[in-house]
Amino acid sequence: MNGKDFIKETWDNQAVVYNTSHWASWGDKYVIELEIENISNYIKEGADILDVGCANGYSSCMQLNKKPNSIIGVDFSEKMIEFAQLKIKEEKINNISFQVGDIRQLQFEDQTFDLTYTTRVLINLPNWEEQKQGINECLRVTKSNGIVILSEAFWEPLILLNSIRTIKQLPPLVEHDFNRYLKKQKLTDFLNQLQAKYEIIDFSSIYYLGSRFLRELVTNIEDYEGYSNPINEIFYNIEKQFSGGDFGIQQAYVIYK
Repeated sequence: MNGKDFIKETWDNQAVVYNTSHWASWGDKYVIELEIENISNYIKEGADILDVGCANGYSSCMQLNKKPNSIIGVDFSEKMIEFAQLKIKEEKINNISFQVGDIRQLQFEDQTFDLTYTTRVLINLPNWEEQKQGINECLRVTKSNGIVILSEAFWEPLILLNSIRTIKQLPPLVEHDFNRYLKKQKLTDFLNQLQAKYEIIDFSSIYYLGSRFLRELVTNIEDYEGYSNPINEIFYNIEKQFSGGDFGIQQAYVIYK
């Protein structure tokens, strides 16, 4: 089995197990909420939106309260798209559609969307060259004066978190074997070469400090299943007011075309 098949099978299986739940893409609902909230800040009423790597559509549907004209979600997992389509059919959700697609070769014309965004999608590509290909495709299908948001996991904050975990003899956090976290320096250099205008949004650092470091110092993590530790919710609520420090593995590059 090659790497591409392994990654695709991983997400197909997640879809079958978790159906329309947020668990299909990730169990940490608090980071998912932070991702949704951050992206929603850039959605304007009447806009045409592309969600690249939409999984089962859980997050895509949450953006409808911003009243866009349309949202199209694409994902390379057919099973994810099946459950996304089932969700909007059962809940009679309008102005949103889902289809199978590959970020490396999007099936849309140039300058189609006002806003294109990814959420933990580029990290599923096996190398930097393919990640750059995906970024270029997102830029291509986005209108002039539009916005591209790359909401992804990054390597440097992982190293920073592991550094402070080491001080307290905590085991290091690791990437999943189907992920290749982006390097912030590589992405920054790439965007600078394109002469792109962008900003970096650190929307999860306080939450990560609480849920990936302090939590293990002040609670017995074995007492809680998954991400149910109450520390997580406490620091999620703090995160909505304060952030910074570059400890957040999940960050967003907001690119202005």
